[in-house]
Amino acid sequence: MILTKQLLNFLVIIILTTITFWWTFFIFHMPFDITLVVSVLILRMMASFLIFKDYSMSWSKSTQKTFLLKSIVYIVPFIFYGIYYYGIFSFSFLVSELYMYLFSINFLMYGYSYIINRSRIDKTKNVVIYGAGRAGIKLESEFVNSEYKVRYFSDDDKILQGRSIDGVRILSSDNLKEVIGINNKYNLLVIAIPSAKKEEINKVYDNLNKYFDEIKVLPSIDNILQNKDFSKQLKDISVEDLLARHPADLDKNKILTFVKDKIVLITGAGGSIGSELVRQCVLFEAKQIIVLDHSEFNLYQIEQEILGMQGKGFVINIVPIMQNVVNIEDLNNTFKKYTPDIVIHAAAYKHVPLVEANISEAIKNNVIGTKNIIDISIKYKIQKVVLISTDKAVRPTNVMGTTKRICELYAQNSNGVGTDIVVVRFGNVLGSSGSVIPKFKGQIEKGQKITVTHRDITRYFMLIPEACELVLQAGAIGTGGEIFILDMGEPIKIVDLAKKMIELSGKNDIGIEFSGLRPGEKLYEELLIDDSDCSTDYKSITVAKPTPYDLVKLNKDIEVLLNCDDKLEQLKKIVPEFNHQLNL
Repeated sequence: MILTKQLLNFLVIIILTTITFWWTFFIFHMPFDITLVVSVLILRMMASFLIFKDYSMSWSKSTQKTFLLKSIVYIVPFIFYGIYYYGIFSFSFLVSELYMYLFSINFLMYGYSYIINRSRIDKTKNVVIYGAGRAGIKLESEFVNSEYKVRYFSDDDKILQGRSIDGVRILSSDNLKEVIGINNKYNLLVIAIPSAKKEEINKVYDNLNKYFDEIKVLPSIDNILQNKDFSKQLKDISVEDLLARHPADLDKNKILTFVKDKIVLITGAGGSIGSELVRQCVLFEAKQIIVLDHSEFNLYQIEQEILGMQGKGFVINIVPIMQNVVNIEDLNNTFKKYTPDIVIHAAAYKHVPLVEANISEAIKNNVIGTKNIIDISIKYKIQKVVLISTDKAVRPTNVMGTTKRICELYAQNSNGVGTDIVVVRFGNVLGSSGSVIPKFKGQIEKGQKITVTHRDITRYFMLIPEACELVLQAGAIGTGGEIFILDMGEPIKIVDLAKKMIELSGKNDIGIEFSGLRPGEKLYEELLIDDSDCSTDYKSITVAKPTPYDLVKLNKDIEVLLNCDDKLEQLKKIVPEFNHQLNL
């Protein structure tokens, strides 16, 4: 096969060189010089054999880079024969022939690629690419080899509108709607802007979704693989794409300085937040990661996932510890053995109705577990402890939020004895095991009605990776005693979220029913108890006003909480703003 390619390649060089020289001699009114032609032929065949293995380049898979490499292959011998024959033949003569040759061979190659690929596939589906940038152009070239015919580009950049790419017109969104027509539909819209923000994707979706059978998007700029065809990375647009927030002031250098070459212990490491924190610590080159979780299955899953990253350029040093944060003796042994530099405490019971049904266990796990982590961290002089909290800790109406508020109080008032303790508070994360999105997806797949507790209920949402990166960034800038609050954007109405998910599924016959607020659930969440001067160097991270609470008294109050019969009453004494709502 290789020999055949070499012979065909040399045959093309011989024929084209002969023709282009004959033509050049003709238009310059000069006699044909066989010595020059043979010399150039030999040099061009040597260059084709030696430079970039030109003879092996596939014409049917040619790209812009192929054309550039072809040009370089034949410009190199020109330098040699151009210098040698300069004076015998005019420079304009030699350059004219070279241009004619480069034009001919690239035209042949492009024409062959276009004809071969065009003739193989029947174009049965119409596609519009939103975004006429580099990603959109790459997709257009890839769709040549597919069943999709790119009918238009769409871009709201007025400079691009009215122009074309490879003969494909670039239209504004409004012009595109006029062209398609209200009664027609195209098969596919591709949003080809990897750096697009949530607002832009939402705008495109709301504006154009009714004109297409399906909408796909490229992954974000951090997740897209440059060495793989973009068309193979397209994914169905999801509610996560429409709600995702990508913080503009994420400081990865600050995070790298914080995590790199450190021993990091993460509790609740098998959960939604904990497991992503583990992944982030791998990416930011932690020296060793101690993954601690009481669930055997979750611990095994995250350990195997991280070990699977071996061989991808990551140095993996992961230690799985199956322990419960309530067991202080086991924790003490773990801290003594591994002496972590950073502790991130993500272990907690977070499901509001389940916590309401299991108050004693929630207090032990959330309050005592956090107290144990902080106390042992101080004992072993850990550099920094980062506690994951929740917006439900603000003016709590449920036991879960109240236990997390006690954790915040303990963290803030334990600070200042050699270990920097910071708290990071944020709302719901998209796709976590306890969030509404997996529940809604399951109901849609089964064809069931979506159950929403109240038509006016709202929640804050953020993608898990972005939330965890900001957690690490907050940990990096914290000096101890702060409660950092992540910017969650605007709250989302859950009923609107449900409608959007039904729309995306295409199952428009699915209805929505309202089941009533669950025990401890409130209509909206808050991130600040009261307004205060809470700015940081990053707009995505603010700081809550500190709440002093004598630590000796707090320890006694927690001891009472553990042993008393009326735990709700004691919770209210520790957290006066706790307004328990049973929603019966």
